[in-house]
Order: sequence, then structure tokens, then C-alpha cells
Amino acid sequence: MDLFDKLKELREKGLEEIKKASDEKKLDEVRVQLVGRKGELTKILHSLREVAPEDRREVGQRVNELRDLFNKQLDDSKKSLLAAFIAKKMEDERVDVTLPGRRSHVGSKHPINIILDDLEKYFIGMGYTVVQGPEIETDHYCFEMMNLPKDHPARDMQATFYIDDENLLRSQTSGDQARVLEKHDFSKGPLKMVGPGKVYRRDDDDAMHSHQFMQMEGLVVDKHVTMSDLKGTLEMIAKHVFGQDRETRLRPSYFPFTEPSVEMDVSCFNCNGKGCQICKYTGWIEVLGAGMVQPNVLENAGVDSIVYGGFAFGVGLDRFAILKYGIDDIRDFYTNDKRFLEQFRKEED
Repeated sequence: MDLFDKLKELREKGLEEIKKASDEKKLDEVRVQLVGRKGELTKILHSLREVAPEDRREVGQRVNELRDLFNKQLDDSKKSLLAAFIAKKMEDERVDVTLPGRRSHVGSKHPINIILDDLEKYFIGMGYTVVQGPEIETDHYCFEMMNLPKDHPARDMQATFYIDDENLLRSQTSGDQARVLEKHDFSKGPLKMVGPGKVYRRDDDDAMHSHQFMQMEGLVVDKHVTMSDLKGTLEMIAKHVFGQDRETRLRPSYFPFTEPSVEMDVSCFNCNGKGCQICKYTGWIEVLGAGMVQPNVLENAGVDSIVYGGFAFGVGLDRFAILKYGIDDIRDFYTNDKRFLEQFRKEED
């Protein structure tokens, strides 16, 4: 068989293969087979030395014409396949615009974020700085700087998620206080800060407990800071969040990083102090812990505890939201149900 017959046969065979290609992948395979660098037409060109000199020009011309024909047919077939694919996709994804629309639930700002944003604005208005620290904290800043050395028995009060011997998921935002206290220049004024953020503790999740929750800790350090300053600050926080008619009281408590330490209760929002199931018939509900900064905490940060003193407090934002809005299951905060969130739309700014 001479090259002219071979080209004629290749023409018929090639056009048939292009026609049969059912998808773009198969079409590319045919393209490589016919006009690729190692395809049939290339092989014929490489065999021109075997053709009589007077026929080489015509063979070369026919090869080029056939290549142009194949390329045109391949491009046309590719366009047809693409058009068919688009048409099928549009049919498959066709939307019946006559159908009634589906009602969507529109949520709102999360209740914890409502409390958080409100408290941040409140403290900024009182001259506090808002500080954000790392959620993966070191044992040094989370515990040791806060008067909790490795052998301190109070460490048993907190079940901590350790990553390794030194790093952990912070169980409190106190590390933020330690970092700021360590760097603060008291020649420029007192230290007043709040540090909000997520904290983690090994706890069994139920209606009132979670292994992750939101906390905001506050710290004030200056000369001549007294317990009455702390008491006045806590009363203002409680009345701002829970209403001006809320009564407050302080009870003695213990925290390694404050001395003396107190816990604050507010009068029950449900019974106004008369006693009910929510307040366990005491008339009071615990809302936060606080105290005067332990001198060791100041000294650990390089602050002279003879000259300077201060107070600190820790607010559980989840607990504040539960008490303020009457939420009976802490897990509602984390289930992302818009029906739950839409209840707080009126609370947004």
C-alpha cells in the first residue's frame, strides 16, 4: 500500500474515530492518536524519505490538508460535546420558578457575643484596655505566673487539656493578665485591662457544664487600690448586665491568685430574693469570682507589691447569658439553631 492509499484510509478512519468520541477525554485521545507528536500523520511525514522525490511535495501537501481537516473536526466535535454537557447540566439543575419559596430562619447575633460586646464597650468607657491572648497557652503563664507552681495543690481544682509538658489549652484567661502585667510601664499610668476569650477544661458536657466556654477576666493594678474599689466595680457590672434593681453581696472564697478572695451573688431574677427553685431557695445566684491580687502574682511579673496593689475578677460570659436571658441548657449556645438565635434579635444594637 502506497502513502496515498494510506492517507485515504487514515482520513476515513480518523473522521470515524472523531465522530464516535463520546466525551472530551476520548476526544483528546483521538487527537493525540491522529495529530499528536507521535500520531499517525507525524509517522507519515517521518517516512517521506521513502517516497519518490517527485511525489514528496504532493504527499506533504495532502498530509497538511488532512491535519487541517482533523483539527477542524476535532474542534467542532469538542464544541458540540461542551454544548451538550451544558444543556444537560442546565436541564438537571433547572429551577421551577413557579414553586413557592422556602421560608428561611434568620438568626441574630449570638447571645454570648451580645454580652461580650456590651461588656467590652462598658469597660472601654471606664478606661480599660481589651486584650486578646493565645488560646494555646504555656504552663508558665497560665499557672506559675499566677501563683500556681507545679506542685501547688490548687491545680487539682482544674482539669486541664495538656498538649505537652509545657503547652496547654488555656483553662483560664489569666495568662493574658500575666503577659500584660509583665510588660506594663506604670510610669505611664495604672494598668486597667479585661481579657475575653475561650477557655477549656476537662468537664462532662450537660445542661449546665461544657468543656469549652467563654470567660472575661479583669485586672486593675495601681497605687492605693482597695477592696472598696473592687466592690464598687463588681456592683456596677452586675447592675449594668442584670438591671439596676439587682442586689449584690460578696462572700469569702479562695483563689490562689487573689487574697482575700470573694464570690459575688446577685439577687435572683426570678423571685427577686424571695427564694425559688432556680436560686435553690436562697434568694441569691452566684455570678463571678474576684479578689485582691496576690502579692506573689505581682512579684512574679516584676512589680513591687509593697508599692502597687490591685484587684482581679473573672466573669463567665456563658453564665451571664444564661442568667440574663433565662436559658436552661448551655448546649443551646453551640448547636447553631437559628430558631434559638432569632429570639435575641431585639437585643442587638
